[in-house]
Amino acid sequence: MRVRDLPALEQAATIVHRGSMDGVLPTAQTLARWIDTHGYRAVGYPREINLECPDDRDDWVTELQAPVIRAT
Repeated sequence: MRVRDLPALEQAATIVHRGSMDGVLPTAQTLARWIDTHGYRAVGYPREINLECPDDRDDWVTELQAPVIRAT
């Protein structure tokens, strides 16, 4: 395993996904719709922060982060 310090994001849209990452697609789609609906545009690489990773993957808690800027 490698640990890397990532640069701070000036602005990001985030959402918390609860459950296995096998079912993350609807959560990611909700985040993408929010970005579009609220006048933002995703830029750069999205991030996933694993907040809780118990043995049962259905109990995982993951924060999805998308760097954004205001759409012009």
